[in-house]
Amino acid sequence: MTEINCFKAYDIRGRVPEELNDDIAYRISRAYAEFIKPKQVVLCRDIRLSSEALTQAITKGLTDSGVHVLDLGVGGTELVYFGTFYKKIDGGIMVTASHNPPNYNGMKLVREECRPISEDTGLIEIKALAENANFSKISTSGTIKKIDLTSDYISHLLSYIKIDDLSPMKIVVNPGNGGAGAIIDLLEEHLPFEFIRIHHEPDGTFPNGVPNPMLEENRFSTSDFIKKSGASLGIAWDGDFDRCFFFDENGKFIDGYYIVGLLAESFLAKSKGERIVHDPRLTWNTLEIIQKKHGQPIQSKSGHAFIKETMREQNAIYGGEMSAHHYFRNFSYADSGMIPWLLVLEIMCRRKMSLSKLVDERIRRFPASGEINRKVKNAPQMLARIEEIYAQDAIKIEHVDGLSLEFSDWRFNVRASNTEPLLRLNVETKNDIDLMRNRTKELLTIIES
Repeated sequence: MTEINCFKAYDIRGRVPEELNDDIAYRISRAYAEFIKPKQVVLCRDIRLSSEALTQAITKGLTDSGVHVLDLGVGGTELVYFGTFYKKIDGGIMVTASHNPPNYNGMKLVREECRPISEDTGLIEIKALAENANFSKISTSGTIKKIDLTSDYISHLLSYIKIDDLSPMKIVVNPGNGGAGAIIDLLEEHLPFEFIRIHHEPDGTFPNGVPNPMLEENRFSTSDFIKKSGASLGIAWDGDFDRCFFFDENGKFIDGYYIVGLLAESFLAKSKGERIVHDPRLTWNTLEIIQKKHGQPIQSKSGHAFIKETMREQNAIYGGEMSAHHYFRNFSYADSGMIPWLLVLEIMCRRKMSLSKLVDERIRRFPASGEINRKVKNAPQMLARIEEIYAQDAIKIEHVDGLSLEFSDWRFNVRASNTEPLLRLNVETKNDIDLMRNRTKELLTIIES
């Protein structure tokens, strides 16, 4: 038996070729086919230099398992999601390492209706099957068919907005040399916007840094171009563009938390009484907006597998995480990095307001620390210690995802990472940025001790 070390909680990711190579990719695709027994699978890859060879190995693994492969070519993760539900296919595989360095690659696996396969829903079993490599004998090989769904996909994206409500605007777009540029180019002809492109060409060496706008050092180019060009907005994506990130007209980065509230408000303005799913890390801004707009807030554990499951159970119209993952019922409850920016621009045009006007008051009302990571030796022990220190004065204590404690004028969530010896801290307050900073500092002192 060969041990495979690239399986994570929600996907497969590792260094190429040490942790992920053609042989391992072949084994994983055989194991995937053995586990979900699909007749057809959609397959797509990102622009990484190692993606084509890995895709060929996966294709061979699937066809050797008798599975018919629909090859979407180069694209983003949401193209696999779209292809799976739109064409009613049994499953899908995306070859990507998203925002990881160039020497990494990975796979995201879904089954019918693009239901995610994670640690709780099959990844452990697939890992065991891949390691044992004792696969069923197949009498007839599967086939390979190249298909192009981009036209249908673009039409679907545009269905979320009313194009007639849009007005001319100058926008900085930064795909980070990932895969988003091709989709922006296709959308451009339908929209009245002028796109100012930076780091636009796909390049698997990532010459301008890994496509991860969550890193502060990766935000400067977008911010600078907004200021130089006088653009109304900036948008940046990660490598497989399942997340997008916003900058206002002043070049200020807007945390994903406040975009969740903005999109929730937009959906509830069109469809009153709908359910909105949110994660427990930062909640007050989202809850106030949903309740004011007569929606129904539903809390879910963080992570795409949990959010998607909760959305299906609740038939929620929209779900959002502060990590900039946004999920949509009409997208088979999957996340998209293209739908959110189209909706935000529609909101700006309809309300004739800049992004700063739309979010600055919310940021002042509920200042937040953003997620802060700290290494710890024993995460459960540290969580227990924090609860012991703060529980006595708390109005509300929750263990939905890590530890959430709420007080009259501040709250925090602290949780352990699924994959690393880290604690992740988020703090928010009501109208008091100094309190937020002081409580954040106080908690970090405890964690670091």
